[in-house]
Amino acid sequence: MITVLGHSNKLCDGMTRRELMRVGGLSLFGGMTLPQLLSVADASATERSGSAKSVIMFNLLGGPAHQDMFDLKPDAPAEVRGEFKPIDTSMPGLRICEHLPKLSRWMDRATLIRTFSHSFNSHDPLPFMTGFTDNKPLEQAMPTDPPDVGAICQYLGLGPNDMPGAVCMPSFPGSGQKGWRRRGPYGGFLGKQYDPLFTLCSPKFNSEPKKNHYDPVMPIGEPFPPAPDALPDMTANRLDRRRSLLSQLESEFVRIQRSEAVATMEHAKQKAFAILTSGRTRDAFDLSLESSQTRDRYGRNLVGSSLLTARRLVETGVPFVSVHQEIFDHYGHAYDMHENNFGMLKEFNLPLLDQVVPALLEDLDGRGLLDSTLVVVMGEMGRTPKINANAGRDHWPQCGFSLLIGGGVKQGYVHGTTDKIAAWPTSKPVSPPDFVATVYELLGIDPHMTVADRFGRPIPIAHGGEPVADVID
Repeated sequence: MITVLGHSNKLCDGMTRRELMRVGGLSLFGGMTLPQLLSVADASATERSGSAKSVIMFNLLGGPAHQDMFDLKPDAPAEVRGEFKPIDTSMPGLRICEHLPKLSRWMDRATLIRTFSHSFNSHDPLPFMTGFTDNKPLEQAMPTDPPDVGAICQYLGLGPNDMPGAVCMPSFPGSGQKGWRRRGPYGGFLGKQYDPLFTLCSPKFNSEPKKNHYDPVMPIGEPFPPAPDALPDMTANRLDRRRSLLSQLESEFVRIQRSEAVATMEHAKQKAFAILTSGRTRDAFDLSLESSQTRDRYGRNLVGSSLLTARRLVETGVPFVSVHQEIFDHYGHAYDMHENNFGMLKEFNLPLLDQVVPALLEDLDGRGLLDSTLVVVMGEMGRTPKINANAGRDHWPQCGFSLLIGGGVKQGYVHGTTDKIAAWPTSKPVSPPDFVATVYELLGIDPHMTVADRFGRPIPIAHGGEPVADVID
């Protein structure tokens, strides 16, 4: 028998006590342990008419500077317009940042929303993952929060039975900040059984930052699922050996699945256990199955590996995958650029973005998946029009962007306009409820559907939002 960590004590049915404790203690869906899973009736997969079968949501955590990326204002005063120049794109009349040349060639197939606007001043993906905002920006994820799109996909039973309905990579947002659970990708008041499958990561860094928090260093690594061969406390050496264990694990999983202990589990627990031990789930995370050329195209770093894994997951039918470009300790603040805004963009964030997103789009398109996969690239907010004394831009939720490609969105379309300094929408503002309603509409889910909160009150899943018709093809 296999023992990945420590010694084993066999139970009477042949399943070891350590194995049973592992299964019971794994963070399957955001900390939901198997013994705590609620007994819920199976939701039959709703027949959907939406053009998108899956969503890949790439969160540029921290708040990307829209006026330095997709809404440049070259005629604005120097303290507003910044250092970058606009370049032409494949969409006639649209110009974006000079440091996004590869992405510029995809704009004729994209919808660019320039007017995502709200007042929730916090580094949480809550607004664009749930459509909900409140006056509690400094709170961690709360059980009273509303469910996100991925949780609703799981609630409706979308996707294959042996795969999770939602996956969050490379870990929960905020994991790089001493475990601060940022609000957004959770089941919320529906319960933890509708949390996504949160992957784990153990990034390495090839260098030290030259200056301070605003000098990021690339995290190297891959996301991996919370399974017996990839526990959070597993050492780097053990992780290096994990693939050599796959064949041994395969036979062990089959044996355990047939054991008396599993047979006595109620149905909801059995389904969760099946997902944990599913060969398809494990294979989706095994990037050694990809060619070296594909790995290089995405980049052999944590962000590129996460987006490549996202493609593998939607290929198996997973309906919702979110990837969060995270903050890791003192090695960089992702897009929260209060200092060194232009250095961080030019030397780190924009080259990375210009590699990983075109690689993902090219990969999906080549496999015939782009028309049925909605790719969303955005952050929780924009940045201030005026550059501060530290060559940075501060928080500005009043105006930001969202880039949408595939999955039934209009091609070659810019939605909304902003004023001369990209501070406020001047036409067609898009609120978080309307944005999330649009995602639901593209998925073929009624955005006016309600779910009961903990008090039994019917809560609309898009919080009163209406789909933005101009965005949908």
